[in-house]
Amino acid sequence: MGDEAARMPAPSASASTHAALDAAAATAPLLRITDLNQYYGGSHILRDVNLELREGRICCLLGRNGVGKSTLLKVLMGLVAQRSGRIQLGEATLGTLPAHLRVQRGLGYVPQGREIFNRLSVEDNLLCGLAGLPAREGSRVPAWIYGWFPVLERMRSRKGGDLSGGQQQQLAIARAVLARPRVLLLDEPTEGIQPSIIKEIGRVIRRLAREEGVCILLVEQYYDFAASLADDYAVMSRGQIIDQGPASQMAHRNLRALLAV
Repeated sequence: MGDEAARMPAPSASASTHAALDAAAATAPLLRITDLNQYYGGSHILRDVNLELREGRICCLLGRNGVGKSTLLKVLMGLVAQRSGRIQLGEATLGTLPAHLRVQRGLGYVPQGREIFNRLSVEDNLLCGLAGLPAREGSRVPAWIYGWFPVLERMRSRKGGDLSGGQQQQLAIARAVLARPRVLLLDEPTEGIQPSIIKEIGRVIRRLAREEGVCILLVEQYYDFAASLADDYAVMSRGQIIDQGPASQMAHRNLRALLAV
């Protein structure tokens, strides 16, 4: 397969330009979350969340179960309404924009549990990721996605429900990537996945950031995986961001202990 077939056909940043992205990161947040609050009934779930995400960087969002990490991703995608605060993608404020329009603006989302279509073939699942693109681009799965996920090409005619958990996770990520996101939200992509596939998922996440300039917010419980990928980190507790900074500080901040049950 040629190089062109293996590249995501979107504005991209090569590995050699990652230093330039680092330099721009201090002044150019791509996704800005400001004073975000959300409630379930009378329970205050997200409490004045503030976070900035930058092009070509991976921010790992850490915290124990039940602190609001998944809810934050759902609010960012417009699947759960925010009570107050602001979400900005570039210069645009997302406000009450529905999820499908957020995808068109450049937000991608891989939920916890994957949520693929079990009765559809792998190829048809992938075509769903192209639904928001112009008709001439959305009628056929492009060859480059199979270059990124070779196992999916071998299984393109199988039903999604017949795949292993790791294969389903690769399918869910591939489907989101096909929409050519500027920002990709990943909710615990290693959950229940065998180590060999975790490495493959890590390779794709790193490639998206380094080669394609995608901004990635990674919610993860597996500390070693998060630490191996992160450029930046943030820690949530009881719906608040209680710590954040560059990945170089993760070990010094003893973040592994914060993930202990």
